[in-house]
Amino acid sequence: MFQLGGPDSLKAVEPFLLNLFLDPDIIPLGPLGLLRRPIAKLISSRRSGPVAEKYAEIGRRSPIATLTERQRVRLMEAVSPYVDPVAVTAMRYWHPTTSEAVDTLRAAGPLDEIVLLPMYPQFSYATTLSSLKEWNRVVEQSKWDQVSGRPTQHTVAQFNDHPFYIQALVQRIGSVLRQFSDSSRIHLVFSAHGLPMSLVEKGDPYPQQIEETVRLVCELGAKQFAGWPKIHLLCYQSRVGPAKWLQPPLTATIERLGHEGVKEMLVVPISFVTEHIETLHEINIEAREEAEKVGVETFRMMPAVGDSPLFIAALKDLVLRAVGVTSDEASVRLSTAAR
Repeated sequence: MFQLGGPDSLKAVEPFLLNLFLDPDIIPLGPLGLLRRPIAKLISSRRSGPVAEKYAEIGRRSPIATLTERQRVRLMEAVSPYVDPVAVTAMRYWHPTTSEAVDTLRAAGPLDEIVLLPMYPQFSYATTLSSLKEWNRVVEQSKWDQVSGRPTQHTVAQFNDHPFYIQALVQRIGSVLRQFSDSSRIHLVFSAHGLPMSLVEKGDPYPQQIEETVRLVCELGAKQFAGWPKIHLLCYQSRVGPAKWLQPPLTATIERLGHEGVKEMLVVPISFVTEHIETLHEINIEAREEAEKVGVETFRMMPAVGDSPLFIAALKDLVLRAVGVTSDEASVRLSTAAR
């Protein structure tokens, strides 16, 4: 299970940021690649203080490792009736690292098959591809093949349109919509992690897959909830640096809506499957404060799908299908969700 990772203490913020900015898939420098390390050290040093202050406001650490561990345990339980699983987490920029994950798998003994499961619903060069490239680099470096032979490998590239995943999002949104007196009149604001336009121009499919997820969620939501909002918008957050990123930004969108007289909104973190700083601070603190400044009276954020039964069912189906194992129960539930 591949995930971004996050600092497990305030002292870990700067080395975490350094690992992040050292990744060429996050910030492409082209011919300036030789300057990546000094640039990454400079950026991480300058940003570590302000970023650490934000982590201090949400518990002094990222919750992503704990929440991903819950997903790992639930997924193990879900697939155990059909296969004999060994499940490990590989964080891209902090512990447990990809190297640590490979060591754990090798120590587990002979394995028949491996499923690479990025926990990014929408494929992106900056997330899915970066994690898979790191996996391949570490495996090659470990000389796994030379020792015992590498097991057959399967990759789940994306699951942005999986029926259980869509249903999990709709269920989460619906649970928050019930907190509004007339949910049909609120603004539903989908917020996805941003992406540099340089990657989009190279063919990164992320924006299209985000849009597809939003479309499917709204179509299913309108069928299942009589009070599904009539207006929804898609925007992006977490921009870093002066380069052009996907538009429109979350904060600018909230500011515009406030000036237009919008009083109620629900923000849906559409690309995040667990809570972390982007949801707990960027949305639930920073965006909330911006909303209050521009006159928004009711501001809600959808909780991430986390280890909800429907999301774990999606992961279970992805894993079992990857290795050619299906259950009657999974097939029936999948067909029902699709309808």
